[in-house]
Amino acid sequence: MLNNLSLNGREWLTLTLLALVFASAAVGFIWMAVGLFRARSLIRREFSAYFLSPIAYVVLVVFLFVTGDLFATTLGLLTAKGPVGTESPMQTLFGDKLFWLVFLFIPPLLTMRLFAEERSSGTLEMLMTAPLRDWQVVLCKYLACLAFYTVLWLPTLFYLPALLGAQAPVFHSVWTAEGLLLVAGLACIMAGLVLLLPHLGTTARLGSLALIVAGGIAAGVGGWRHYHAAGPHLLEVPVLLDPYPVLWTYVGMFLAGAMFLAIGLFISSLVRNQMVAAILALAVGLVFIGSGFWRPEGVGSHLYNIVYFFSVPLHFDRAFTRGLLDTRPLVLYSSTALFCLFLTVRSLEARRWQ
Repeated sequence: MLNNLSLNGREWLTLTLLALVFASAAVGFIWMAVGLFRARSLIRREFSAYFLSPIAYVVLVVFLFVTGDLFATTLGLLTAKGPVGTESPMQTLFGDKLFWLVFLFIPPLLTMRLFAEERSSGTLEMLMTAPLRDWQVVLCKYLACLAFYTVLWLPTLFYLPALLGAQAPVFHSVWTAEGLLLVAGLACIMAGLVLLLPHLGTTARLGSLALIVAGGIAAGVGGWRHYHAAGPHLLEVPVLLDPYPVLWTYVGMFLAGAMFLAIGLFISSLVRNQMVAAILALAVGLVFIGSGFWRPEGVGSHLYNIVYFFSVPLHFDRAFTRGLLDTRPLVLYSSTALFCLFLTVRSLEARRWQ
Protein backbone atom coordinates (compact mmCIF):
# COMPACT_ATOMS: atom_id res chain seq x y z
CA MET A 1 0.00 0.00 0.00
CA LEU A 2 2.78 2.46 0.91
CA ASN A 3 4.67 1.62 -2.26
CA ASN A 4 1.60 2.41 -4.34
CA LEU A 5 1.30 5.80 -2.65
CA SER A 6 4.96 6.73 -3.15
CA LEU A 7 5.77 9.46 -5.69
CA ASN A 8 8.78 9.76 -7.92
CA GLY A 9 10.92 12.86 -8.28
CA ARG A 10 9.02 14.31 -11.23
CA GLU A 11 5.67 13.99 -9.44
CA TRP A 12 7.05 15.65 -6.33
CA LEU A 13 8.40 18.49 -8.48
CA THR A 14 5.00 18.91 -10.13
CA LEU A 15 3.20 19.02 -6.79
CA THR A 16 5.74 21.51 -5.44
CA LEU A 17 5.30 23.80 -8.44
CA LEU A 18 1.52 23.60 -8.16
CA ALA A 19 1.72 24.43 -4.46
CA LEU A 20 3.94 27.44 -5.23
CA VAL A 21 1.54 28.64 -7.95
CA PHE A 22 -1.48 28.38 -5.66
CA ALA A 23 0.39 30.04 -2.81
CA SER A 24 1.50 32.90 -5.08
CA ALA A 25 -2.05 33.29 -6.38
CA ALA A 26 -3.41 33.38 -2.82
CA VAL A 27 -0.87 36.02 -1.77
CA GLY A 28 -1.65 38.08 -4.87
CA PHE A 29 -5.38 37.82 -4.26
CA ILE A 30 -5.00 38.95 -0.64
CA TRP A 31 -2.77 41.85 -1.72
CA MET A 32 -5.31 42.98 -4.32
CA ALA A 33 -8.20 42.57 -1.88
CA VAL A 34 -6.46 44.81 0.66
CA GLY A 35 -5.76 47.39 -2.06
CA LEU A 36 -9.38 47.38 -3.18
CA PHE A 37 -10.57 47.69 0.40
CA ARG A 38 -8.49 50.83 0.80
CA ALA A 39 -10.09 52.22 -2.36
CA ARG A 40 -13.63 51.14 -1.41
CA SER A 41 -14.89 54.74 -1.53
CA LEU A 42 -14.18 54.80 -5.29
CA ILE A 43 -16.12 51.56 -5.77
CA ARG A 44 -19.03 53.01 -3.79
CA ARG A 45 -18.96 56.21 -5.84
CA GLU A 46 -18.88 54.44 -9.19
CA PHE A 47 -21.61 51.98 -8.23
CA SER A 48 -23.95 54.66 -6.87
CA ALA A 49 -23.36 56.74 -10.02
CA TYR A 50 -25.27 54.13 -12.05
CA PHE A 51 -28.41 54.78 -10.00
CA LEU A 52 -28.09 58.51 -10.69
CA SER A 53 -27.84 58.03 -14.46
CA PRO A 54 -30.97 57.76 -16.66
CA ILE A 55 -29.15 55.49 -19.11
CA ALA A 56 -28.74 52.82 -16.44
CA TYR A 57 -32.49 52.82 -15.76
CA VAL A 58 -33.23 52.61 -19.46
CA VAL A 59 -30.90 49.62 -19.76
CA LEU A 60 -32.55 47.99 -16.74
CA VAL A 61 -36.10 48.51 -18.03
CA VAL A 62 -35.33 47.32 -21.57
CA PHE A 63 -33.42 44.29 -20.32
CA LEU A 64 -36.19 43.23 -17.95
CA PHE A 65 -38.85 43.84 -20.60
CA VAL A 66 -37.08 41.63 -23.14
CA THR A 67 -36.26 38.85 -20.68
CA GLY A 68 -39.80 39.02 -19.28
CA ASP A 69 -41.30 38.68 -22.75
CA LEU A 70 -39.02 35.73 -23.55
CA PHE A 71 -39.90 34.16 -20.19
CA ALA A 72 -43.62 34.43 -20.97
CA THR A 73 -43.04 32.82 -24.36
CA THR A 74 -40.98 30.00 -22.84
CA LEU A 75 -43.53 29.41 -20.10
CA GLY A 76 -46.25 29.19 -22.73
CA LEU A 77 -44.28 26.52 -24.58
CA LEU A 78 -43.75 24.56 -21.35
CA THR A 79 -47.48 24.51 -20.60
CA ALA A 80 -48.67 24.07 -24.19
CA LYS A 81 -50.53 20.94 -25.21
CA GLY A 82 -50.03 19.03 -28.40
CA PRO A 83 -46.95 18.91 -30.65
CA VAL A 84 -45.72 22.40 -29.69
CA GLY A 85 -43.46 22.83 -26.69
CA THR A 86 -39.83 22.90 -25.62
CA GLU A 87 -37.51 20.35 -24.04
CA SER A 88 -34.91 22.92 -22.97
CA PRO A 89 -36.45 26.11 -21.53
CA MET A 90 -33.07 27.78 -20.97
CA GLN A 91 -32.15 27.21 -24.62
CA THR A 92 -35.45 28.73 -25.71
CA LEU A 93 -35.07 31.68 -23.34
CA PHE A 94 -31.47 32.60 -24.16
CA GLY A 95 -31.27 31.29 -27.71
CA ASP A 96 -33.53 33.99 -29.13
CA LYS A 97 -31.81 36.51 -31.42
CA LEU A 98 -33.71 39.39 -29.78
CA PHE A 99 -32.01 38.65 -26.48
CA TRP A 100 -28.52 38.76 -27.97
CA LEU A 101 -29.35 41.91 -29.92
CA VAL A 102 -30.26 43.65 -26.66
CA PHE A 103 -27.32 42.08 -24.84
CA LEU A 104 -24.98 43.52 -27.49
CA PHE A 105 -25.87 47.10 -26.43
CA ILE A 106 -25.74 46.62 -22.66
CA PRO A 107 -21.93 46.51 -21.99
CA PRO A 108 -21.13 49.55 -24.20
CA LEU A 109 -23.82 51.62 -22.48
CA LEU A 110 -22.55 50.62 -19.03
CA THR A 111 -18.85 51.25 -19.72
CA MET A 112 -18.84 54.22 -22.09
CA ARG A 113 -18.74 56.84 -19.32
CA LEU A 114 -16.22 55.21 -16.97
CA PHE A 115 -13.08 56.88 -18.35
CA ALA A 116 -14.35 58.87 -21.34
CA GLU A 117 -16.48 61.07 -19.07
CA GLU A 118 -13.53 61.59 -16.72
CA ARG A 119 -11.32 62.67 -19.64
CA SER A 120 -13.89 64.99 -21.23
CA SER A 121 -14.72 66.71 -17.93
CA GLY A 122 -11.08 67.01 -16.88
CA THR A 123 -11.53 65.03 -13.64
CA LEU A 124 -9.26 62.20 -14.72
CA GLU A 125 -6.15 64.26 -13.89
CA MET A 126 -7.51 64.88 -10.41
CA LEU A 127 -8.27 61.18 -10.02
CA MET A 128 -4.75 60.27 -11.10
CA THR A 129 -3.29 62.51 -8.37
CA ALA A 130 -5.20 60.61 -5.68
CA PRO A 131 -3.17 58.24 -3.47
CA LEU A 132 -4.23 55.26 -5.57
CA ARG A 133 -2.36 53.09 -7.99
CA ASP A 134 -3.52 52.73 -11.58
CA TRP A 135 -4.63 49.13 -11.09
CA GLN A 136 -6.74 50.18 -8.10
CA VAL A 137 -8.56 52.80 -10.19
CA VAL A 138 -9.16 50.34 -13.02
CA LEU A 139 -10.37 47.49 -10.81
CA CYS A 140 -12.61 49.77 -8.74
CA LYS A 141 -14.41 51.05 -11.82
CA TYR A 142 -14.57 47.56 -13.28
CA LEU A 143 -15.97 45.94 -10.14
CA ALA A 144 -18.60 48.65 -9.77
CA CYS A 145 -19.69 48.12 -13.38
CA LEU A 146 -19.68 44.34 -12.93
CA ALA A 147 -21.77 44.71 -9.76
CA PHE A 148 -24.43 46.72 -11.61
CA TYR A 149 -24.39 44.14 -14.39
CA THR A 150 -25.08 41.50 -11.75
CA VAL A 151 -27.99 43.60 -10.43
CA LEU A 152 -29.53 43.42 -13.91
CA TRP A 153 -29.73 39.64 -13.63
CA LEU A 154 -31.08 39.41 -10.08
CA PRO A 155 -34.79 39.87 -11.04
CA THR A 156 -34.51 36.98 -13.51
CA LEU A 157 -33.99 34.61 -10.57
CA PHE A 158 -37.74 34.82 -9.95
CA TYR A 159 -38.28 33.03 -13.29
CA LEU A 160 -36.42 29.92 -12.20
CA PRO A 161 -39.08 28.18 -10.05
CA ALA A 162 -41.53 28.25 -12.96
CA LEU A 163 -38.91 27.21 -15.54
CA LEU A 164 -37.67 24.29 -13.44
CA GLY A 165 -41.08 23.20 -12.20
CA ALA A 166 -40.00 23.69 -8.59
CA GLN A 167 -42.23 22.35 -5.84
CA ALA A 168 -42.53 23.29 -2.17
CA PRO A 169 -39.21 23.03 -0.29
CA VAL A 170 -38.79 20.14 2.13
CA PHE A 171 -36.78 20.43 5.37
CA HIS A 172 -35.10 17.39 6.92
CA SER A 173 -33.68 17.25 10.41
CA VAL A 174 -30.47 15.58 9.29
CA TRP A 175 -27.34 16.97 10.93
CA THR A 176 -24.03 15.79 9.56
CA ALA A 177 -20.57 17.34 9.78
CA GLU A 178 -20.95 18.74 6.27
CA GLY A 179 -24.41 20.12 7.05
CA LEU A 180 -23.17 21.81 10.22
CA LEU A 181 -20.27 23.32 8.23
CA LEU A 182 -22.76 24.66 5.68
CA VAL A 183 -24.97 26.24 8.36
CA ALA A 184 -21.96 27.69 10.22
CA GLY A 185 -20.63 29.20 6.98
CA LEU A 186 -23.97 30.84 6.21
CA ALA A 187 -24.13 32.18 9.77
CA CYS A 188 -20.64 33.68 9.40
CA ILE A 189 -21.68 35.38 6.14
CA MET A 190 -24.77 36.90 7.77
CA ALA A 191 -22.77 38.04 10.80
CA GLY A 192 -20.13 39.65 8.57
CA LEU A 193 -22.78 41.49 6.55
CA VAL A 194 -24.46 42.78 9.71
CA LEU A 195 -21.12 44.02 11.09
CA LEU A 196 -20.54 46.00 7.88
CA LEU A 197 -23.67 48.11 8.46
CA PRO A 198 -22.45 50.29 11.37
CA HIS A 199 -19.60 52.76 10.88
CA LEU A 200 -16.78 50.84 12.48
CA GLY A 201 -13.04 51.25 12.17
CA THR A 202 -10.85 49.85 9.43
CA THR A 203 -9.74 46.90 11.54
CA ALA A 204 -13.33 45.93 12.32
CA ARG A 205 -14.33 46.17 8.67
CA LEU A 206 -11.38 44.00 7.64
CA GLY A 207 -12.48 41.48 10.23
CA SER A 208 -16.03 41.56 8.83
CA LEU A 209 -14.75 40.94 5.32
CA ALA A 210 -12.54 38.10 6.56
CA LEU A 211 -15.59 36.62 8.30
CA ILE A 212 -17.59 36.81 5.06
CA VAL A 213 -14.80 35.19 3.03
CA ALA A 214 -14.27 32.43 5.61
CA GLY A 215 -18.00 31.83 5.79
CA GLY A 216 -18.24 31.64 2.02
CA ILE A 217 -15.47 29.05 1.86
CA ALA A 218 -17.00 27.01 4.68
CA ALA A 219 -20.49 27.17 3.17
CA GLY A 220 -19.16 26.23 -0.27
CA VAL A 221 -17.16 23.24 0.96
CA GLY A 222 -19.87 22.09 3.34
CA GLY A 223 -22.67 22.54 0.81
CA TRP A 224 -20.76 20.71 -1.91
CA ARG A 225 -20.00 17.72 0.29
CA HIS A 226 -23.43 17.71 1.92
CA TYR A 227 -25.45 17.76 -1.30
CA HIS A 228 -23.19 15.27 -3.07
CA ALA A 229 -23.68 12.71 -0.32
CA ALA A 230 -26.44 10.13 -0.49
CA GLY A 231 -29.51 10.37 1.69
CA PRO A 232 -31.81 13.24 2.71
CA HIS A 233 -30.45 16.76 2.99
CA LEU A 234 -31.22 19.73 5.21
CA LEU A 235 -33.17 21.55 2.51
CA GLU A 236 -34.45 19.95 -0.67
CA VAL A 237 -36.37 21.71 -3.44
CA PRO A 238 -37.83 19.09 -5.81
CA VAL A 239 -37.67 20.17 -9.46
CA LEU A 240 -39.06 18.51 -12.55
CA LEU A 241 -36.25 19.57 -14.90
CA ASP A 242 -32.46 19.31 -14.78
CA PRO A 243 -31.03 22.28 -12.80
CA TYR A 244 -27.57 22.17 -14.42
CA PRO A 245 -28.60 24.10 -17.57
CA VAL A 246 -29.67 26.94 -15.26
CA LEU A 247 -26.42 26.84 -13.27
CA TRP A 248 -24.07 26.81 -16.26
CA THR A 249 -26.14 29.41 -18.12
CA TYR A 250 -25.80 31.90 -15.29
CA VAL A 251 -22.10 31.12 -14.88
CA GLY A 252 -21.57 31.66 -18.60
CA MET A 253 -23.60 34.88 -18.62
CA PHE A 254 -21.56 36.28 -15.74
CA LEU A 255 -18.21 35.49 -17.37
CA ALA A 256 -19.34 36.63 -20.82
CA GLY A 257 -20.54 39.90 -19.32
CA ALA A 258 -17.23 40.27 -17.50
CA MET A 259 -15.43 39.93 -20.84
CA PHE A 260 -17.57 42.50 -22.64
CA LEU A 261 -17.35 44.96 -19.75
CA ALA A 262 -13.55 44.67 -19.72
CA ILE A 263 -13.48 45.37 -23.46
CA GLY A 264 -15.71 48.42 -23.03
CA LEU A 265 -13.62 49.67 -20.11
CA PHE A 266 -10.43 49.50 -22.17
CA ILE A 267 -12.00 51.35 -25.09
CA SER A 268 -13.39 54.00 -22.73
CA SER A 269 -9.85 54.66 -21.47
CA LEU A 270 -8.68 55.48 -25.01
CA VAL A 271 -11.21 58.13 -26.11
CA ARG A 272 -12.78 61.30 -24.75
CA ASN A 273 -16.29 61.05 -26.19
CA GLN A 274 -18.75 58.66 -24.58
CA MET A 275 -20.64 57.97 -27.80
CA VAL A 276 -17.41 57.13 -29.60
CA ALA A 277 -16.52 54.73 -26.78
CA ALA A 278 -19.95 53.08 -27.03
CA ILE A 279 -19.77 52.73 -30.83
CA LEU A 280 -16.26 51.24 -30.75
CA ALA A 281 -17.22 48.80 -27.98
CA LEU A 282 -20.31 47.87 -29.98
CA ALA A 283 -18.17 47.18 -33.04
CA VAL A 284 -15.85 44.91 -31.07
CA GLY A 285 -18.82 43.16 -29.50
CA LEU A 286 -20.14 42.34 -32.97
CA VAL A 287 -17.13 40.09 -33.46
CA PHE A 288 -18.26 37.90 -30.56
CA ILE A 289 -22.04 38.19 -30.93
CA GLY A 290 -22.68 38.95 -34.59
CA SER A 291 -21.20 35.64 -35.64
CA GLY A 292 -23.97 33.92 -33.70
CA PHE A 293 -26.57 35.25 -36.14
CA TRP A 294 -24.71 33.54 -38.99
CA ARG A 295 -24.51 29.86 -38.21
CA PRO A 296 -22.57 27.98 -40.88
CA GLU A 297 -23.75 24.56 -41.85
CA GLY A 298 -21.70 21.46 -41.26
CA VAL A 299 -20.98 21.00 -37.58
CA GLY A 300 -17.40 19.88 -37.21
CA SER A 301 -16.06 21.71 -40.25
CA HIS A 302 -13.10 24.08 -39.95
CA LEU A 303 -15.25 27.14 -40.65
CA TYR A 304 -17.76 26.13 -38.00
CA ASN A 305 -15.00 25.52 -35.42
CA ILE A 306 -13.55 28.99 -36.06
CA VAL A 307 -16.95 30.65 -35.79
CA TYR A 308 -17.83 28.62 -32.69
CA PHE A 309 -14.64 29.67 -30.90
CA PHE A 310 -15.58 33.38 -31.07
CA SER A 311 -19.38 33.16 -31.12
CA VAL A 312 -20.87 33.71 -27.66
CA PRO A 313 -24.45 32.85 -28.75
CA LEU A 314 -23.23 29.52 -30.12
CA HIS A 315 -21.51 28.78 -26.81
CA PHE A 316 -24.83 29.07 -25.03
CA ASP A 317 -26.82 27.31 -27.75
CA ARG A 318 -24.50 24.30 -27.92
CA ALA A 319 -23.20 24.02 -24.35
CA PHE A 320 -24.34 26.15 -21.42
CA THR A 321 -28.12 26.11 -21.96
CA ARG A 322 -27.94 22.32 -22.43
CA GLY A 323 -26.24 21.79 -19.10
CA LEU A 324 -22.78 21.18 -20.60
CA LEU A 325 -19.71 22.92 -19.19
CA ASP A 326 -17.33 23.71 -22.04
CA THR A 327 -14.04 25.04 -20.68
CA ARG A 328 -13.00 26.61 -24.01
CA PRO A 329 -15.49 29.52 -23.80
CA LEU A 330 -14.63 30.01 -20.13
CA VAL A 331 -10.94 30.32 -20.99
CA LEU A 332 -11.81 32.77 -23.78
CA TYR A 333 -13.93 34.96 -21.51
CA SER A 334 -11.47 34.97 -18.62
CA SER A 335 -8.31 35.51 -20.67
CA THR A 336 -9.88 38.29 -22.76
CA ALA A 337 -11.16 40.07 -19.65
CA LEU A 338 -7.77 39.88 -17.90
CA PHE A 339 -5.93 41.02 -21.03
CA CYS A 340 -8.24 44.02 -21.50
CA LEU A 341 -7.87 45.01 -17.85
CA PHE A 342 -4.09 44.83 -18.26
CA LEU A 343 -4.29 47.04 -21.34
CA THR A 344 -6.48 49.52 -19.46
CA VAL A 345 -3.89 49.80 -16.70
CA ARG A 346 -1.18 50.35 -19.30
CA SER A 347 -3.35 53.00 -20.96
CA LEU A 348 -3.60 54.95 -17.71
CA GLU A 349 0.12 54.58 -17.10
CA ALA A 350 0.85 55.96 -20.56
CA ARG A 351 -1.40 58.95 -19.90
CA ARG A 352 0.34 59.60 -16.58
CA TRP A 353 3.65 60.06 -18.41
CA GLN A 354 2.24 62.33 -21.13
